[in-house]
Amino acid sequence: MAQVEAVTERIITAEPDDVFDALADYNGTREKLLSEHFSEYEVREGGDGEGTLVHWKLQATSKRIRDCLLEVSEPTDGELVEKDRNSSMVTTWTVTPAGEGKSRVVVTTVWNGAGGIGGFFEKTFAPKGLGRIYDVVLGNLAAEVEK
Repeated sequence: MAQVEAVTERIITAEPDDVFDALADYNGTREKLLSEHFSEYEVREGGDGEGTLVHWKLQATSKRIRDCLLEVSEPTDGELVEKDRNSSMVTTWTVTPAGEGKSRVVVTTVWNGAGGIGGFFEKTFAPKGLGRIYDVVLGNLAAEVEK
């Protein structure tokens, strides 16, 4: 199995603390940021950053649906990590300053891909598809915090 990685980033015109707080607000803001690829959103524990347990289904393609149960941690300032209990998938959101009143948000998702020819196609196409999904989420985040 090869590790698969998808990375998406965006500059947002808002203070890093405000951007991070919006991402970490699983009880309120986060659900509003998700695209139509996400369903069955439910906060099961916590709801504000570290210690949150959140569930959703991610439909990356018409045939591929991941049932995600994510444990949230904040290992360093400006970093939110979502580890899926149901798979090897880990998504890291990193918010850093990007000039006066701006933030750079980078979302990186890694997981252990399939082997063989299926793994080749997964490693080739899955990062692009997931990148498009997270680009929509980052656009929704920008619209939310740039108000």
